[in-house]
Amino acid sequence: MGQLWEFLSFAEPNIRYVTFGSILLCSSAAVVGSFIFLKKKALVGDAVAHSVLPGVCLGFILAGNKNPILLIAGAFVTGWLSLVTIDYISARSKIKEDTAIGLILSVFFGIGILLLTYIQHSGNAAQSGLDHFLFGKAAAMVSDDVNIFGGMAFVLIIAVALLFKEFTLISFDVDFAKTIGFPVKGLELVLTTLTVFAIVAGIQAIGVVLMAAILITPAAAARFWTNNLRKMIFLAAAFGGFSGLAGAYISYIAPAMPTGPWIVMVISVIAFFSFFFAPQKGIVMKLISRRAMAHQIQEENVLKLLFQLGQEDKNYFQQRSVGDIQARRPFNTKLLLSALERLKKQGFLEKGDDRWQFTQAGQKKGARMVKLHRLWEVYLTRYLRIAPDHVHEDAETIEHIITPDLEAKLEKLLEYPVKDPHESDIPYL
Repeated sequence: MGQLWEFLSFAEPNIRYVTFGSILLCSSAAVVGSFIFLKKKALVGDAVAHSVLPGVCLGFILAGNKNPILLIAGAFVTGWLSLVTIDYISARSKIKEDTAIGLILSVFFGIGILLLTYIQHSGNAAQSGLDHFLFGKAAAMVSDDVNIFGGMAFVLIIAVALLFKEFTLISFDVDFAKTIGFPVKGLELVLTTLTVFAIVAGIQAIGVVLMAAILITPAAAARFWTNNLRKMIFLAAAFGGFSGLAGAYISYIAPAMPTGPWIVMVISVIAFFSFFFAPQKGIVMKLISRRAMAHQIQEENVLKLLFQLGQEDKNYFQQRSVGDIQARRPFNTKLLLSALERLKKQGFLEKGDDRWQFTQAGQKKGARMVKLHRLWEVYLTRYLRIAPDHVHEDAETIEHIITPDLEAKLEKLLEYPVKDPHESDIPYL
C-alpha cells in the first residue's frame, strides 16, 4: 500500500512522465482504433505499426541522432505510405486486402530491420537505444515526450469529435455515405492519417510490435459492453487509459518489468474478461441465456401438452403421471422431471403421489401457449398460403418468442379466430 500511495502521489517526475504519457497514448489510440475496429480493418493497425520502423531509421540516418521530430516525421511518412499502398493494391489488382496487408507489413518491416542493422553497424554512438522502437521503452519518457504526446492526443480527439458523424457513417455504411454525397475517399484518407498519427505517437513507449494491440484491443473489449457508439468510444478510451496507468504501476513496483508489454497484458486481461463476462454479449452470459431459454421452451412445452390433454379429457386439473406425459410426447425422463420441478417452484404445477396437476396459474399459462401456437398456424395458412400440414414445426418454434404486443396484433389481424387450420379450438382467457 505504501508503494501504491507513493506511486499515486506522482511526486517523482519520472513517474509522472511515464504514467501520464502512457495514459495519453493508450486513450487517444483507443478512440481512433474504435473506428478501425468497426470498419473491420484491425490488421491495418498491425501493418502500419510495423511499417513505421523504416521511417524511424530513415529519420535517424538523416539527422545523425535521435531527433524526436525527425523520427516521428519519418515514421508518419512510411506508416501513411503503407496504408495508401494497401488501398491502392486492393483497389487496382486482384489481390485481396488481407493479402495486401500481409505483403506490405512484411516488406516494410523487413526494410526497417535492414536499416536498423545498418545503423547498428555504422559506428554512430547516437544509435544506442534505437532498437527500443521495436518493443518500446516507456520508462525513457521525459517531459518533452509527454508534451508531444499530449499535443498529438489533443489533435486526435478533436479531429474525431469534429468528424464523429462522418466517421460513424463510413464505418457502418459506406455505400449510403456515397449515395448522399459524402466525400468517402477524403474521409477515409483522414481516418487513415489519424490512425498513422496514433500509432506513431505510441511507438516510442509501446513499440512497433505491440502498438497494434493498443489500437484495437480496447475497442474490441468495449464492443462487448454496449451497442452505443459514443459509449463504446468512451469505454475504449477508459480501458486504454486504465491499462496505461496499470502498466506504469507494475513497472514501478517491479523495475525489471517493461511498461509497454505490461500495458498490453493489462488491456488483454480486460478484453478476455469482457469476452467472457460482459452482460448480454459475453460468452458465459450467452451460455447462461441459452440455458435459460432452453429451460423456458421445455417448461412451456410441458404446460402446453398438459393443457392439450385437459382439452381432450374435458378436465384441466386431472392429475397425470410422467408416463402419461411421455405417452403423448417422448420427453427425456431426466429433463422432464427437472422441468416439472421448476414449474412446481414457479407455482404452475402441484404434485401429489408422483402425479402432477395444474394450478390456476399453470392452466392459464398452458392455455396461452396453445393459443399462440394455433394463432401462428392460422397466420401462416391465411397470409403465407402454407399448407396446414406444414405449419406445425414453425409454430412450435415461434410460439416461445411471441410477445404480448405481437399476440394482441395477431388476434386483431386474424379477427380472433376460434379454430386453427386443424379445426382445434383456440382458447381465449
